[in-house]
Amino acid sequence: MKFVEDNPYADPEKAARRLMELAHAIEPVQDGRIHIEKINYPFLSLDKAKPAEYGAGIKFAIERGRLWMHESGTYVKITPAGAELFA
Repeated sequence: MKFVEDNPYADPEKAARRLMELAHAIEPVQDGRIHIEKINYPFLSLDKAKPAEYGAGIKFAIERGRLWMHESGTYVKITPAGAELFA
């Protein structure tokens, strides 16, 4: 008997991949900026991910050079390395 469901975003790499998919689907505004709420809302509310998974996914994407986050945390930009994932 299994009481706990498998969580697809428990792996930070999978969470980062989903966040990159969401960011890629959004039309950037001025200077390639993607407002952070445009990716965190669908990830947390629609995909039912946990805040810790969101944090780990964002951190993973930034550490791998796929996303760049402004120091204020209000927006991100997809880097050339991140764009290669969808080329």
